[in-house]
Parts: sequence; structure tokens; C-alpha cells
Amino acid sequence: MKLFGTDGVRGKAGVDLTAELATGLARAFAVDLTGPAVIGRDTRRSGPMLSAAVGAGFAAAGVDSIDLGIVPVGAVSVLTPALAGGCGVMVSASHNPADDNGIKFFTADGSKLHPDAEAIVEDRYLTAASPGTPSELGHQAALPDAEDRYLDYLRSVATGALDGLSVVLDCANGAAFSVAPRFFSALGAEVEAINVESDGARINEGCGAVHPEGLAAVAAGRVGLAFDGDADRCILVDEDGATCNGDVILAVLAKHLLDRGDLPGGRVVITVMANLGLRLALGDLGIEVVETPVGDRHVTEALRAHGAAIGAEQSGHVVFSGQATGDGLLTGLRVLEAMRDTGSPLRELRRVMTEYPQVLINVPVKQRGALADAVAVWEAVAGAESALGDAGRILVRESGTEPLVRVMVEARQQSDADRVAQELADIVEDRLG
Repeated sequence: MKLFGTDGVRGKAGVDLTAELATGLARAFAVDLTGPAVIGRDTRRSGPMLSAAVGAGFAAAGVDSIDLGIVPVGAVSVLTPALAGGCGVMVSASHNPADDNGIKFFTADGSKLHPDAEAIVEDRYLTAASPGTPSELGHQAALPDAEDRYLDYLRSVATGALDGLSVVLDCANGAAFSVAPRFFSALGAEVEAINVESDGARINEGCGAVHPEGLAAVAAGRVGLAFDGDADRCILVDEDGATCNGDVILAVLAKHLLDRGDLPGGRVVITVMANLGLRLALGDLGIEVVETPVGDRHVTEALRAHGAAIGAEQSGHVVFSGQATGDGLLTGLRVLEAMRDTGSPLRELRRVMTEYPQVLINVPVKQRGALADAVAVWEAVAGAESALGDAGRILVRESGTEPLVRVMVEARQQSDADRVAQELADIVEDRLG
């Protein structure tokens, strides 16, 4: 039984992720904490139940907790050290549907829990090795001004006003529904906000970072910012309605930082899924690339290890130096600041890179771990790579959470990417399916 996935514990609320599980995980995590647990949540209807269960687990272990209420995950990361918290917790399933929910644990400095630490918590839970009843139970208290404190932080890291910029915010009916419009309006931008329902029933439903097409239809000549359920992602649409994913955002911001002399070591962090067009654009700019596995946690760790200023995932997770985790509101802010500083619309800034057509096929397989020894698959990959040459890229890898092999192909022409990806997927299915 494995509870933790690539980003905390997730599942259908009340079925896979129950109040009992949430309480037990909190008790297991409470061992050796030296400060209160700082707990936030998104708008999902199951959020109050699960955040209360998490708080109850900490209380049962003698640990106090501070309830932030509905806030973006960035607020949990920032306010945990600000409140001298022993840990942070975000109750959210991020971009998942409304019926799902999840629990993410953070360390005292606001960073996501390392997989090794997650394994310890999971083992304690599964073996009932959580602490017994303490001499004094923990106390749960609300922090009514949590959103205001987070807003103050965001304003403190802004480099100036955004007067004259007109933006549309798609808040995905999630955690950013209140604070995002407040923040960008406070900086002087002209703001229209959509998908700001707070009951959680339609969180991420046809909207937000995973469905930016709706925002593109509304923005009409303006820049759009789309967040996901917990607002750690940000996807933009430019004035022409074209989507700007994390790769495009990284290219725009890396060039802006380089031009300002604010790109330490001239390097950035990307993941293995980064588009070939991004790699070529960064190379043309003379920017060094540090590559990591998929996951914003890996990006954050690489930023620290290599002293880089910025890293990103294609999904819209962007992390800046000094941040403990991604924050979609900060990502959107930095892009708007680049527009303000250069006097250029986003449609112009994005031309720093040309996106290559990218095809991803997920192939179900019988057994996880079999890909490494699939000689026929790797021979086919080598042959396809040779045929594409410098005009394409192939990545074949196993899913970290499901019995799937992911086949990703990039090429200058869409038809070539489609053809090669399907050929390789067919071989994977034949040998491993």
C-alpha cells in the first residue's frame, strides 16, 4: 500500500481520502514537531472536513494548529515560517476534479516534504506507530487575517505598480478566487475575474490552468492568467488568445532576467518534459540548462543546488530563487512586470521561443519496471532518434504512479511527431502491454 504519490496523498474525498486517514496521517507526521501546524485548504466541499480532521490529528498528538482557511498553497508555504510553524499542510487536490481532495505536507521552512520523509510518515501510519495520547492535547485556532498577510507578502515582493495593464484572471473556482483579484487590483491593473465561485462544487471544471481555452475566449486583446485549484500553477494567454505554458513563461522570464543582469550563473532549471523549442531558445541566449525529473519539488531542489534564479515545468509550475515552492500568483506577477518593464505585449515577448509540436501517448503496460529491459523498444527509440536528428527529440519513460509508459516525441513537423510517437507506442504496447 502506497499512500503518497508525486504530490502528497490524493483520492476521492470520503472514499479513498477519509477523515480517519487524514487524522492518522497528521498524528504520524506530528512526531518531533517543535511548532504549530499551519493548515490551509482550497474551496472543495470536502475541505472543511479534511482540514478539521488534520487539525484533530495534530491535537491528539499534542500539537497546536493554525487554520488559515481558504488560501493558495503559496500562502501556506510563506506563512508557515512566518508563524514559526513546525510544519505546513495544504488540503487540496490541485488541478483534480471537485470530488477529489488531497493532503500536502510542508517542512518548517515551507518546502514540500521530501519523499524519504513521506515514506517515514507513511510507515508510521501503516504500522500504527504514531505517538500515544500526550499529557496535554493540542489547541486549534483560526487565523482570520491569513489572506491579508499573504497579500502583504505578495505586495512586498512586487517591483512596482502595474498601472495601464489590463488582465483577466481565471481563478478556477479555487483557492485564488478572492486574493488574486485583490492583489492585481491593488497593484493598479485593470482586472476582470472569472470562475470565482467559492463553494468548490465546480473547481477546475472546464476552467483554470488545465482549461485555458475558456480564458482565451474572454480575454479578447488582453492578457489572461489562469490558476489551478490551489493556485500553484499559472498558465497565461496572450493578447491573441495563444496559450503560454510553463516553457514559454520560462523563456520569457529567463530572457528578461538575463537582459537585466539578474540571472546568476546564466542558468535555469527545466524538466525532462521541456519542449525542444525552449532548449534551443535558451541555447541561443547562451543560458545553461539544468535538467531534472518531472515534479516541481525536483525543480526547487535543483535551484538550490545550482544557484539558479528560476526553474519551471511545462504545466505552469514556476519556481524562483528563494521560494520554497511554486506560487501561481507570483508567476503571473513576474510576467506582467516583464511586460511593464519592456513596454512589450506578451504576444511579442513570447517570440523568444518557437514551440515544437509535441505528442504524448500513454501506453498501459502489464508490469511496472519492465521498460528498462525491453531491448526491442530501446532499439526502436535509437532508430527513431537517428532519423529525427537535431530536428526532434524522444523521451520514453515509465509513469511514477501508474502502470503506464509515456511516449513523448517532438519534431519540427506535426505529422512527423504524430507518426513517430504512434510507431513507438505500438512497439511498447506489443512488447509490454
